[in-house]
Formats: sequence, C-alpha cells, structure tokens
Amino acid sequence: MFPRRHRPANRTHCCPPQMMPMQMDPPQFAPTEQYVRTNYIHTVVPHVQPSHITTVNKHMIDHQYYFPCTESVVNECCEQHTMCGMPPNPCHHKRHHPMGR
Repeated sequence: MFPRRHRPANRTHCCPPQMMPMQMDPPQFAPTEQYVRTNYIHTVVPHVQPSHITTVNKHMIDHQYYFPCTESVVNECCEQHTMCGMPPNPCHHKRHHPMGR
C-alpha cells in the first residue's frame, strides 16, 4: 500500500472570514467654520444748495457718532460728496453804491 503522509503538528489552518454586523460610532463634529458676507449698498444723496446772500446767523451743530456693535452684525457707512458746480462768491457781486459810485 501507499505510505501515509503525516502533517507537521505546528501547521496553522486558515478558516474563512466571518462577516460581522456593521457597527456605527457616534458622529464626530469639526469646529464650526465662520464666514463673513459683506454687502455694500451704494446710496446717492443729492444735496441741492441754492445760493442767497443774507445776514448770517451761525448755529453750531455738534455731530456725535456712536458705533454700536453686536457679535453678529457690522454696519458700515461710506459717504461721497460730489460738487456739481461751484457756489457763487458773495465778495464779487456788484453792490449798489450810494452817490453814484
């Protein structure tokens, strides 16, 4: 008869892998990214300033500026002053001189 083959005693046997049910870890959140969206609103304010020479009474107007600030909104205001002509110079107007001068 045929001689029997003996396997070595330390040989490892591989079994087919077993599929385990899928496991879910809790979600991991990255820190919130902050973005700034800036809106520019262009506002034209026409200033019509007709001229008239008269007695001048000076009135002082004190412009006080306040800058409220919140943690989520920034309000910005830009102004542009455009000269659409030059005001007349009252020193160059012809005056009525008494005695025909």
